[in-house]
Amino acid sequence: MISKVKSFLPILFLLGVSGLGKAEVHPDSVSLQQIQRSASSINSVTSLLIQQDGGQLAEFYFNGMEEGETTNIKSASKSIISLLVGIAAEEGYIESIEQPIRPYFEDYFNANPDSIKETITIKDLLTMRSGLETTSFHNYGRWVISNNWVEFALDQPLEKQPGGDMAYSTGTSHLLSVIVSKTTGMSTKSFAEKQLFGPMNIKVGGWDRDPQGYYMGGNNMALAPGDMVKIGQMMLNDGVYNEKRIISRDWIVDSFKTYTRSNFNPYDYGYMWWNKLVGGYKVYFAWGFGGQYIFMIPELDATIVLTGALDNATQSRSYKEPVFNLLREQIIPYLQSSK
Repeated sequence: MISKVKSFLPILFLLGVSGLGKAEVHPDSVSLQQIQRSASSINSVTSLLIQQDGGQLAEFYFNGMEEGETTNIKSASKSIISLLVGIAAEEGYIESIEQPIRPYFEDYFNANPDSIKETITIKDLLTMRSGLETTSFHNYGRWVISNNWVEFALDQPLEKQPGGDMAYSTGTSHLLSVIVSKTTGMSTKSFAEKQLFGPMNIKVGGWDRDPQGYYMGGNNMALAPGDMVKIGQMMLNDGVYNEKRIISRDWIVDSFKTYTRSNFNPYDYGYMWWNKLVGGYKVYFAWGFGGQYIFMIPELDATIVLTGALDNATQSRSYKEPVFNLLREQIIPYLQSSK
């Protein structure tokens, strides 16, 4: 496969990525065997895949997981929804992401007029800045057992102004799945299989739906770790996979920009993709509860996928620190020495 480093340099420039502050790395200081041992010592980790310059460097499975097995990627599926919104916009199904959401939920707003909620835009949903109270965390259980997820999400009180501060909410991302389905005239899954999964030879192992039949926008989608790597590599390759354009370079640039900052962790947020500095490198990532990650490091042309077991996962998210330590202290130095 052709190296993607040169093709990605303009995006690095536009995003303002800097190589300053990186520690010197001794070429033989970290081995794949060390990385494998360290990953296996993190109880939650079930897989670790590392790819650089389009070539696979490592593929490790732990705790009974096997190659090709799908796993629930939890909220990492929000990043997939973001890609589907981008494709729908580029294909002309969605007029503009600056468009207010009212036309897509006409019946709801006719019955529940609200001059402020009606100004929420698709972009506000993509950046978690709808202003609506969250349907995640303490409200998640009430939301998923409700008989209408769309109405429950839109019924939430406005805690902030639309377009203001971030309020992370799976109900917000679910509205995007409904918009994709309504605008394309097909289920979100069918659209994904036609425009994203099919062209990339990705198979969905499972995907929850709401009581009205809409596929869940932002949780409970199952993918294999190898297919998650494909998503990351496609993003690094300017939206191209196996010489086929999946999504525009412009959408990737816009997706990786920072529009807001998390209200519960020190991460920045784009179009449902997180970013933060790790080991002196800007790292972009999809993230799901329990330790489901697609990490992309453009400067190193690297994609790293980790998945985690959900059995012992808690809201304390204690898996985060060991995962980021592994990335910073071992994986990034190894990738530096491989360049």
